[in-house]
Amino acid sequence: MHTRNNSTDKDVTVTGPTPTRDDKFSFGLWTVGYNGTDPFGGPTREHLDTVHVVEKLAELGAYGLTFHDDDLFPFGSTDEVRQTEIERLKQALADTGLIIPMVTTNLFSAPVFKDGGFTSNDRAVRRFALRKVLRNIDLAAELGAKTFVMWGGREGAEYDAAKDIRAALERYREAVNLLGDYVTDKGYDLRFAIEPKPNEPRGDILLPTLGHALAFIETLERPELVGINPEVGHEQMAGLNFAAGIAQALYQGKLFHIDLNGQRGIKYDQDLVFAHGDLYNAFALVDLLENGSPAGGPTYDGPRHFDYKPSRTEDETGVWESAKANMANYLILKERAAAFRADPEVQEALEAAKVTELGKPTLNEGESYDDLLADRSAFEDFDASAYLGGKGFGFVRLQQLATEHLLGARG
Repeated sequence: MHTRNNSTDKDVTVTGPTPTRDDKFSFGLWTVGYNGTDPFGGPTREHLDTVHVVEKLAELGAYGLTFHDDDLFPFGSTDEVRQTEIERLKQALADTGLIIPMVTTNLFSAPVFKDGGFTSNDRAVRRFALRKVLRNIDLAAELGAKTFVMWGGREGAEYDAAKDIRAALERYREAVNLLGDYVTDKGYDLRFAIEPKPNEPRGDILLPTLGHALAFIETLERPELVGINPEVGHEQMAGLNFAAGIAQALYQGKLFHIDLNGQRGIKYDQDLVFAHGDLYNAFALVDLLENGSPAGGPTYDGPRHFDYKPSRTEDETGVWESAKANMANYLILKERAAAFRADPEVQEALEAAKVTELGKPTLNEGESYDDLLADRSAFEDFDASAYLGGKGFGFVRLQQLATEHLLGARG
């Protein structure tokens, strides 16, 4: 496990803007460390040592590394092996300046979690899962992480009769409440982020979308400690608009972390390089994260975290090319979005489409429903027929301007 793989330390060839630490790009140890295994075939790449990964990411301009406990030390490791790998990581971080912005716990790979961790029908498994997470929370705090992500990949079922969903949600709530008590009592500067996914590996997964997760958070004893970690591919697997979902998460102050990757339609979780899927939505997403909504509103200041898998067709050189491609694509879209926002023709089109008017309250200041009912211009004298064949919104023109900026034809 300590053998460093230097066999393919070649210069990557992906071109584009050069990332810096200020861009806050982070990668999961499980992402660049993915060895190509899938349900139909074994590894196509050798294991990458943690220290080597840290050094390469630092060289490419990333600022952070994230990991599951089982990424850093194998499931069931002795305390000695576990501590050795922790110390090696700490030294690599000190040598490179990379940080650990987020940590998560693997409650899905080992056979014991075949029916989930927090919501397993087996009570003993649930208790084991909580102990495993508590131990990893201590490590997250030790390493200075600010976010603890919870992806319930096995929290679900394939058969309706196999899981009491109401009881499962109560066990989920019980677990998150306990974790909230723990970090509060310990004084840890750590928040939790639930990562939704509709299915895979389970037939159906609990809290399948960011909307489900937001609703669940409101039932918790410490909802202020819990937000969401939405992933591009996970929401798009459910046929949802990721940028629109992120807008709601920002609106509710619950975007604690974000996972960026690419997805092409409603199918299995592809984990492509960011923007190698729905490019239009990636453009809208970066515009929102960096610039907020057209009428103002919050932007996102957290890590731009890439949760993707380098294609199993690639060797190690391709792994680092894909890592660099994620960052380059984000920075290119950031430049395109800035030009889009600054374009006077775009501003005029937004005004013509009444996009900015949506930010104006429908009721006048101090207006009551009695005042609204008394306003004849709002109903009796309103000409609804004018909208047949007239009063178009110009959305197509606005989208074409976005397309031209996205393709580099403007700005």
